[in-house]
Amino acid sequence: MRAEDPPTDRYIPRGKQYWREEPASIFYARTTGIWQTVWLEPVAPSYLDHLRITPRIDGSVQAELTIVNSGQFQFVTATITASGRKLASSMSLADGSKAHIALQLSEPALWSPDSPNLYDITFELHGPSGLLDAVDSYFGFRSVTAQDGKILLNGDPIYLKTVLDQGYWPESNLTPPSDEAIQEDIRIARQMGFNGVRKHQKVEDPRYLYWADKMGLIVSGEMANAYLFDVNAVDRLTREWIEVLRRDYNHPCILIWVPVNESWGVPNLLDSRQQAHLKALYYLTRSIDDTRLVIDNDGWQHTEATDLFAIHDYTRTGEEFYRRFENIARDGVPLPLYGKMYMAPGCRYNGSPIFLSEFGGVGYAAPEDINDLPKGSWGYSGIEGKEDEALMRIRGLYQAIAKIPQIAGICYTQLYDVEQEINGLLTYDRRPKFDIRLIQQINSLLG
Repeated sequence: MRAEDPPTDRYIPRGKQYWREEPASIFYARTTGIWQTVWLEPVAPSYLDHLRITPRIDGSVQAELTIVNSGQFQFVTATITASGRKLASSMSLADGSKAHIALQLSEPALWSPDSPNLYDITFELHGPSGLLDAVDSYFGFRSVTAQDGKILLNGDPIYLKTVLDQGYWPESNLTPPSDEAIQEDIRIARQMGFNGVRKHQKVEDPRYLYWADKMGLIVSGEMANAYLFDVNAVDRLTREWIEVLRRDYNHPCILIWVPVNESWGVPNLLDSRQQAHLKALYYLTRSIDDTRLVIDNDGWQHTEATDLFAIHDYTRTGEEFYRRFENIARDGVPLPLYGKMYMAPGCRYNGSPIFLSEFGGVGYAAPEDINDLPKGSWGYSGIEGKEDEALMRIRGLYQAIAKIPQIAGICYTQLYDVEQEINGLLTYDRRPKFDIRLIQQINSLLG
């Protein structure tokens, strides 16, 4: 068995990995080889192959188990515990390769960034000869919905204060160097006043999602996109996206799914096939997972098939930003930017909450770092030469956003520098450029 990843093929999902040899513009160095953990394990003729756990905030838990079944009579049990204390248990007969099991808790503790409550659950597969297999897992009770222009977590409004996270490290590209490095990224994001991250053009390592579950961080999960459109691109992205949804379904931290960013892979939405593909990805995602919000095309050219109206805007100053957006309540949607319309051809705004899912991009490098910057370093909305000037621009953008109640959440670009992009709040090696307390104070202007 082998895997091939042609580096110049722009019809395969590749995200920010550049098809040219050297990083440039918004694209980064390619990662080659196996970049997430793989393992082999011995199994019996019958074993538990996959778990899908769906908790609801009323305390009900539905679990679907996929079983490799040797053909004998089998049944499964499930036991929920917290801090070692048994809270509920149930059992169900296996139906060939499937088993469904239901449990109920009264007054469940809900998961949120401020209270990341998790429950342990153990599944056991039994046959005539006794225990055949056992799997330990966990879950969190939470719900996310969109209503009346707001995002609701567990039925209550929440203002999304997220930060763009490319998921790159200087020593290992797409591969997290350690669990400690993952935890530190989450910890510092929370310290700066963010309650979530938008993982950008990368299907993140499950270890990151595990720590986001445990430490309390909202995640917007995004597919790495192709750049060009044909039948093969449709097949590749759809198959891989289904695998992503299956693998990461159980993580309570993920509140949003993003199959497409900025029309990557569907560059001509006047083409009815490309627009159909965009809508199909939304409906496919919702058919697999009805517990999360789905953005059809993050940034612009939305169809009516989206749960959030996610827009990207790198207006340079707060004054300019407010002039562009102050009439949003009257007009419904903001003015187009960079020649891109916020609606796909023939589509109309569906009234979904407005999520400013990219803004800021203020570039800054401390004097001691200037000589070590990569060639062609840049920031999305320009570079400031002084720390106080950079902070003033960031604060001005937040102050403008705070005056526009129609915006239900934000995503600041970005958490840390990546290669030639120096618009991070941290350097690429994760040193803060600004006093973390000042960033926290700026974030407190919202929500």
